[in-house]
Amino acid sequence: MKKLSIVLALSFTLLWPISAMAYLGLCCSKCGGNMPMNIPGGGVPETHEFRFKLSPMYMRMDGLREGTGEVAPDSILPAMGMPGPNEFMAAQTDMDMYMTSVAAGYSFTDRFFGGVMFMWLKKEMDMKFSNMMRTTAGTDGFTMKSAGMGDTMLMGKYRLYADDPLIPTSQASLFIGLSLPTGSISEKNASHPLPARKGEQLPYGMQLGSGTFDPTLGLLYQGSSSPLWWGVNLMYTGRWYENPRDYRLGDEYRYDLYGMYQFRHDALVQLQINGKYQGSVKGEMDEFRTGASGRVVQGDPASGFMTPLWDPENYGGHSVAATVGLQWQPFPLHIIDVNFGVPFYQRLNGPQLEEDYRVVLTWYVEWPTAASIRRAAEEKGGGSRLGF
Repeated sequence: MKKLSIVLALSFTLLWPISAMAYLGLCCSKCGGNMPMNIPGGGVPETHEFRFKLSPMYMRMDGLREGTGEVAPDSILPAMGMPGPNEFMAAQTDMDMYMTSVAAGYSFTDRFFGGVMFMWLKKEMDMKFSNMMRTTAGTDGFTMKSAGMGDTMLMGKYRLYADDPLIPTSQASLFIGLSLPTGSISEKNASHPLPARKGEQLPYGMQLGSGTFDPTLGLLYQGSSSPLWWGVNLMYTGRWYENPRDYRLGDEYRYDLYGMYQFRHDALVQLQINGKYQGSVKGEMDEFRTGASGRVVQGDPASGFMTPLWDPENYGGHSVAATVGLQWQPFPLHIIDVNFGVPFYQRLNGPQLEEDYRVVLTWYVEWPTAASIRRAAEEKGGGSRLGF
């Protein structure tokens, strides 16, 4: 929290613009006026302008689900002794995930925008032991933990069509991205109560990255008739080969529909439908530990780390969420966005944790350079009021 406060303070000092010229919507005219902050690819800033986004996110997962039905953790834990079919030595019960993303981009032409996004992740998953493991470990369970830098995304957006080059009311764009494997896939189970287990690999879902270079392709559409804005985004992320630990995450498909209503000059409300389908994990991790028995075979009932998290088939599925949000422009070129999302449909390859809700806060800044149209117009009109 202290580090985040320092970053916020430094960023605020560097990026503060005193004022700016009037323009349609909360963001630049070229964006079409307004855009969602939690969906990649929204808007194209005016030519020769920078864009910065800082987005902390919190997601809560609570309870197990298989298909569309709920699963009680006790139902997959053996009452006595070793686990039988479809039983485990431990089961996940809930999870908190924190993610902070920092993105920066630049509009090279009136059609092309390029950017980069860095992510920092923290995951905490509560585990419940079987009776046998409670006796062995001397506790009812423990919390799996991992934290660190996630994968880095390079992204570009090319506008294919706009009905007006300056203030479009209908536009379509192509999104191209590449995820770089900067997130660790070698996180260890250091918080396990048994010393012999602390050197084991954490399972797939607790690692910080995919371990592969993952391309993303998307088609984006936005329409507007002030004070209304709406849009549809379709995205595909491919995991096309195995990482150094002999597995790959499932391919991912996303679709987002959104509508916005600007009820005053500096604020709007929004409603989104966010869908995601992801395949199961392919391959098996070369999981091992440094204990006396050496390599741990996948699914070995002698391992106190045997959980549904180790089965590659217990990942992925289809979920659809409803998100409501508010955007506010405290001063020109700055936007504060907060949104709250709750899934209303989840069909999961389980048993796995289901999402309960998520909250995303975004601070967005546009920074016109000396070559931008808005900067030139300001200076021509009697001197710059942008504060740079």
